[in-house]
This record gives sequence, C-alpha cells and structure tokens, in this order.
Amino acid sequence: MAWAPAFRGPGSAAIAACKCCRCTIPVVGTEPQLVPPPPAPERNWLPLAIAAAVVLVLGGGLIFILDRGKSAPSITPISAPLDPYAASLSITHLAMSESSNLAGGKVTYLDGQIVNQGSRTVTAVSAQVLFRNFAHEVAWNETQPLQIIRARDPYIDTEPVSAAPLLPGDQRDFRLAFDTVPDSWDGAYPEIRVVRVTTK
Repeated sequence: MAWAPAFRGPGSAAIAACKCCRCTIPVVGTEPQLVPPPPAPERNWLPLAIAAAVVLVLGGGLIFILDRGKSAPSITPISAPLDPYAASLSITHLAMSESSNLAGGKVTYLDGQIVNQGSRTVTAVSAQVLFRNFAHEVAWNETQPLQIIRARDPYIDTEPVSAAPLLPGDQRDFRLAFDTVPDSWDGAYPEIRVVRVTTK
C-alpha cells in the first residue's frame, strides 16, 4: 500500500493521505497545547468565622467574670484608730504609676517599702489609703491588704504578707493596686494608715 507524503496546512496537524483507499489519517501534532488551569477550589470561610466568634465570646466572658468577681472596695471609717503595732511599721519610698487593664480601664499602683521595727513577726497588714482632692477632702477611701513584691522580672509579681512574714528588722517592697481613683484626686501621694496588723 502506498502512502502519499504528509500534507501540512498552515496551523493544522499533519495529515497523511492513503492513495489506494483515498482516506485521510490525522497525525498527532507536536505543537505545544494550551491547557487552561483547573479552577481554584472555593475557600470555605465558615470554620474561620466560627473560630473567631468563639474567641470573641470566650474573651468577653472572661472579662465579664473577672470584673464581676471583684469584690467592692473595703472602706474603713476615717476616724478608725490605727493598729497598736502600726508604730513599729515604717512605710517609706513611695512611688506611683499607672497602666491599662484588660477591660480598657486604668489601674493606679502605689509602691513603697515597709520595715518591721518591732519585736514581733508580722503575718498580715491592712492599709487604709486616702486619696484627697484639691480642697484636701477625702475623694477616695479604700482599705486593702498589703501585697509584698515577690519578683520584678519579667513583670512585677506580688504575694500576701502571710506568704513571706516580716521578721523583726525585715524590709520589703510592697505594692497596692487601685482600679478606681476619682478624677477629683489632686495627684498628690495618698495617705497610708495601717489599721490592722496580724503578728505572732
């Protein structure tokens, strides 16, 4: 069987023609074929949206619980007498600072040093702190237990005095934190009164 030479037209595949049966047989072309890429799979955003909603709900719930869990500030009458052992506790080197909390509010810190100059071991100290306004009236009155600074790096960590009692002659740094300080506060250092001391 004789074959005629392949005929290649412009832009077409080569075709070999058979003389005896007058049929044509297509020959596979060698030109590169342009194949469109498969469509990108559609991204499912639903799991990501659910995860973001869960994080927001948990974060809001945590802030709510922490805020509700705080007890109301303890108030001691201004006329309350000092603890008898207060004269043996020296409080000096006061310093103040501020920072923001998780709820977007402001926390005011009062740092200082306390020295046990008496003969007993101190296991707890309650301090009344009086913030005054420009008229020298009490703008905020709060009593809270003194917290001893346990560590300063990587952040300031505190513990109650009972965790590290003050022996006679001991000196420790302390910190008091206030979530509420009125705008009428004159900005001066508050007055600290030791109203309760536990010793052994």
